[in-house]
Amino acid sequence: MRTPSQTVGPFYAIGLCRRPENELARRDDPGATRLVGRLLDGEGAPVGDGLIELWDAGGRRWGRSGTDADGSFSFVVTKPDGEAPHFDVYVFARGLLRHQLTRVYVSEEPADAVLASLDAAERATLVADVVGGVLRFDIRLQGDRQTVFFAH
Repeated sequence: MRTPSQTVGPFYAIGLCRRPENELARRDDPGATRLVGRLLDGEGAPVGDGLIELWDAGGRRWGRSGTDADGSFSFVVTKPDGEAPHFDVYVFARGLLRHQLTRVYVSEEPADAVLASLDAAERATLVADVVGGVLRFDIRLQGDRQTVFFAH
């Protein structure tokens, strides 16, 4: 039997209120750092009811963070190593019929085959900035400096 499509929601905050799920590393781990950013729409406005899911490249550890009214999200992570120099990121938000996949690189070096295949402007949308010891990565869903998304 078919059911009608969902007409309200999604309500990501309900699933995020039970326990913190944005820590992929312990805060007291010497290698731990914060990864912060904002989820922005095509006009640069914050998407305040989104969900960012972050996976280490080996798929061993993952976490999720809802976005607040300012579109902000944050994680505690251990920087990826040279073998897998990135995090996989899934973006869930209202208006997206299917979640989006992108990556966060801590540095352009060493570049893996995916990062090396992109032009300089596209690479820039995938590399986190280091600001005061914190990794900064904004996700732009459309428009100027749109984040590169991948088929999945």
